[in-house]
Amino acid sequence: MLIIVILAAYTFAIQLYLAIELMIKTQGSAMTKRTADFDVHDWDGFHNSLDQIIDACTARLKTPMDYPWQQYPDGFDDLVTLDGTAKPQNDVINEMLTEIMPYGSGNTHPAFFGWVQGSGTPLGLAADMVASTMNTNAGGRNSGAVRVERAVVKWTAEVAGFPDTASGILTTGTSQATIIAMIAARTKKFGEKVLTDGIHGIGPIAVYAADGVHSCVAAALQVLGHGRNAIRKIATDDRGAMQLDALADAIAADRAAGVTPMAIAATAGSVNTGSYDPIDALADVAKDNGMWLHIDGAFGFWTRLADTPWGALANGMERADSVATDFHKWLSVPYDCGIVVIRDGELHRRSFADRPEYLRSQAAGLGGGDLWFCDYGFDLSRGFRALKVWAAIRAFGNDHIGQVISKNCAQAALMGDLIEASDVLELRHPVISNVCCFEPVKGKASEISTALQLSGNAVFSTTTLDGVNCLRAAIVNHRTTDQVVRDAVAQIEAKIRTL
Repeated sequence: MLIIVILAAYTFAIQLYLAIELMIKTQGSAMTKRTADFDVHDWDGFHNSLDQIIDACTARLKTPMDYPWQQYPDGFDDLVTLDGTAKPQNDVINEMLTEIMPYGSGNTHPAFFGWVQGSGTPLGLAADMVASTMNTNAGGRNSGAVRVERAVVKWTAEVAGFPDTASGILTTGTSQATIIAMIAARTKKFGEKVLTDGIHGIGPIAVYAADGVHSCVAAALQVLGHGRNAIRKIATDDRGAMQLDALADAIAADRAAGVTPMAIAATAGSVNTGSYDPIDALADVAKDNGMWLHIDGAFGFWTRLADTPWGALANGMERADSVATDFHKWLSVPYDCGIVVIRDGELHRRSFADRPEYLRSQAAGLGGGDLWFCDYGFDLSRGFRALKVWAAIRAFGNDHIGQVISKNCAQAALMGDLIEASDVLELRHPVISNVCCFEPVKGKASEISTALQLSGNAVFSTTTLDGVNCLRAAIVNHRTTDQVVRDAVAQIEAKIRTL
């Protein structure tokens, strides 16, 4: 009898132990789900998910012809609506790959000619992963990210032909870069008092740019409180370059009206036609009139690395006071990434540096360092954009980058030749760099453009030149081949012939 009691007690104890262990495991699992952090708690599973991401992204980059622009499906907004309910991270990863990634703008496709949007590179994917892993704030402090950005700024300044005393800062793009440049120009013209007292005491100013200049210049003047009407759009010649006589007349008229000529914004690669202003001559005008010379080189800056004749298009840039350009356009660095470079680095710093006490530099340690990029722009919180640029320059080098730029310019020239030889297309502007504008002899350019986009064959945008609605191709895609160009023109011709 005693043995039976002992066995029963032992069995009960075992069952109780197992029940308690199960309860602990269950509670532990529930607690894991409720842990107040943003980490994963199944690292092996997360590693497998990352492998899935890499496989999917690599496949997409490896076969870009398979991924033209496509319209997102009906119900897409409902699909991505956020109601605050949590989902497992692996499910979220799967949603990103299958339900979101297919519906970009199509600019990775070799026949994407519609807008000046870089197509990205596989190396950029790797750099973004490393930068996200580091999660560095590159606004300041003594980190390797700051030194990498300094190296990118120095290299860009050298391409521009600027001296060692030049400074710069990476931005979201040329639009933000232009604002920074115009602030430096205003500081140079009116002194540092304008930084503290504002613009009410300086009177009206004017900035001169070619008719057709990118809208970011007028937007910068609006942001700075001068208004969009402070820009003077100067007439251009038959190649889209600013006319010097018209510029001189505009400056004289403003002076007579009590308006201060502050800057010239020269275009290196216009949006509509790929045209270049006579930068060297504009440098003379700026010097003679005590004005700042800024270069809007959002994509056209990179012809500085190209072969003849395109390499000479931006001659004179080395005499400018500031240059703005994008890495995410012709260099195909993943979005977003631009830069402004300013000749007078000390003036640049004085125009922005105003750190509060809690950001004072230390003599050593993380709070040290001789360069804080928050002293050169608006942002204290800044991502490590420089890594993807640094990786591209490191991997490809000046010569290879120049070959890609030259190839795209030659392809635009090829497209121009094909159009001139066509019986249903008419060239509307000389092909100067990488932009080709042409008119269909029948049908509307906008309708043809839309039909091609919906077909998935090619993307062209439209523009208006001399009152004529035109098809426009801007070739900045490193994946574009001559055959892709020939096929795209043939598709347009076939579409027109069916009208």
